[in-house]
Amino acid sequence: MYKRVLLKLSGEALAAGRGFGVDVTRVHEIAAEIADVQRMGVEMAIVVGGGNFFRGVAEQAKDMDRVSADHMGMLSTVINSIALQDALEKQNVHCRVMSAIQMHQVAEPYIRRRAIRHLEKGRVVIFAAGTGNPYFSTDTAASLRAMEIKADVLLKATKVDGIYDSDPFLSTDAVKFEEITYMDILRLNLKVMDTTAVSLCKDNSLPMIIFNMNTPGNIQRVVAGEKIGSLVTA
Repeated sequence: MYKRVLLKLSGEALAAGRGFGVDVTRVHEIAAEIADVQRMGVEMAIVVGGGNFFRGVAEQAKDMDRVSADHMGMLSTVINSIALQDALEKQNVHCRVMSAIQMHQVAEPYIRRRAIRHLEKGRVVIFAAGTGNPYFSTDTAASLRAMEIKADVLLKATKVDGIYDSDPFLSTDAVKFEEITYMDILRLNLKVMDTTAVSLCKDNSLPMIIFNMNTPGNIQRVVAGEKIGSLVTA
């Protein structure tokens, strides 16, 4: 169904419900699923959040300078990216971490043409450190990188099975959208991604699929074209 995809993972997904840190077992489970997709011939790029260590807009950062807090958040994504890279290499998958903040000892610098070349050679590329700029979330980084590498679709892995008009964990009558436009997300103020990321996708007609990461095999099903989660179009 898709030749080149960008997968957005939250940092919390790597923590496996513990709230903080990296759950090694869960990381290896995710890596095994990504390896299965990569062996299908799909070119895989990944953006990982850092919320399992530090989030620049969280309560813990309320007394901090926003720029300093965001830089700490970016470094958190590098920790997660290296953990995922190690797990992927244990699956015999060639993988590269490319950081928007230069740190040559642990990651390659992000260079768009080099990233595309890695994908063409069958390597999984993990984009770390967000956009490299404060005030931009990893959702925005995922949208930006997906367009830069000309991905066919942006896949956002979450703990719910799609987009709802209200929080399905709090509301029993929450209604799921099988398909929705970016404009409707903005109009209804749905908390799917931040508005910058949504606007970027809308303006550049990049389709996005929101799906449940906690169901084994879902990444493979989504890439194969099964109707899973919610499809967002321009």
